[in-house]
Amino acid sequence: MINRDLYINKLVKWKDKKLIKVLTGMRRVGKSTLLLLYKNFLIKNGVDEKNIIYFNLEDLKYDYISDYKKLYDEIMKRLDENNMNYIMIDEIQNIDEFEKAINSLYIKDNVDIYLTGSNAKFLSSEIATILTGRYIEINVLPLSFKEYLSSIREDSKYTSLSDDDLFQNYLLYGAMPFVRTLDDKKDDIESYLDSIYNTVFAKDILKRIEIRNSELIDRLSKFMFDNIANVTSINKITNALCSAGIKISVPTVTTYLDTLCSAYLFYKIKRYDIKGKMLLKTQYKYYAVDVGLRNYVLGIANRDLGRILENIVYLELLRREYKVYIGKMGDTEIDFVAEKAGIKKYYQVASSVIDENTFLREIRPLEMIKDNYEKYVISYDKMPATDSDGIKVINVIDFLLEK
Repeated sequence: MINRDLYINKLVKWKDKKLIKVLTGMRRVGKSTLLLLYKNFLIKNGVDEKNIIYFNLEDLKYDYISDYKKLYDEIMKRLDENNMNYIMIDEIQNIDEFEKAINSLYIKDNVDIYLTGSNAKFLSSEIATILTGRYIEINVLPLSFKEYLSSIREDSKYTSLSDDDLFQNYLLYGAMPFVRTLDDKKDDIESYLDSIYNTVFAKDILKRIEIRNSELIDRLSKFMFDNIANVTSINKITNALCSAGIKISVPTVTTYLDTLCSAYLFYKIKRYDIKGKMLLKTQYKYYAVDVGLRNYVLGIANRDLGRILENIVYLELLRREYKVYIGKMGDTEIDFVAEKAGIKKYYQVASSVIDENTFLREIRPLEMIKDNYEKYVISYDKMPATDSDGIKVINVIDFLLEK
């Protein structure tokens, strides 16, 4: 199992807090493995294994737990009244009305609850409804480059490769955890990514909404993969698809796009007026959950490196628990405004800023911001980090590996 300290630390932060910990994310990003890693962590840190109640509801050994009452009864039989009990249920959505059992367990003082789930019964919009404000959501993403690099360095056949060589693989094949085990075998990786994509569509999208023409939402998905990091709107998307001969309406695009995001295939980012200090209600950007999956779906590799790097930086900022927005400053745009604990950071991302005109274009929006928060330009250029009038210019690999 690939070590995922980033998420273990998040779970530890919420350990024993009176909130249900819900691990969400697209299929195969590693939620089940993370739950097992956390179980091992608790045991190593003094929790008696008998006080960890763990069920993987996709395992036939638990097939007898067929409804929420049996789930509740089974857990109650195992509870230790004198100690804290850590309840871990993987694929909880396999139990109809599971929230009845979970909400009843939640009110007890000696339980700490952890859940994972997939498919249309366990997407972001449903969680808020069925757990009624009693939960904290931890969204699990594919491997960060730091996680990817740490795991791959354990394999002796990769020791001679530089970080840059391995980053090329990361850009090409993405960061789904199981992809890391396929030894960069293109056919095997493509087959695996194909199975993920089709499973997400079959179980998390087509089952979620009644779709007469599944090809329509598939075309929309491919369009969104091809337009990551582009500022857009529902009207623009609709017009672009109609111009390509695809008959689709604004309400349909709205519904389908919300569904793609609810299945964690894409992430939507809002715009923020830096001068006016307010969120804007028009135009957004969308980013893919994994660039390798994007490359597979589009049948291309490393097309428009700048937008791919921007996608990777966005996901990294999410992992670091920033709230992320597009920055608007007058008629210019800042790729990311990242905010945490009231502190902001500003980021521009480009494939290269060696050309002076490109560099000046990238830093101009940052120079217009008159506050004292940190400002960065991130690029793929292989040069030492520099500082231009307080704007830091750093290599994307250095950014991804910084502590």
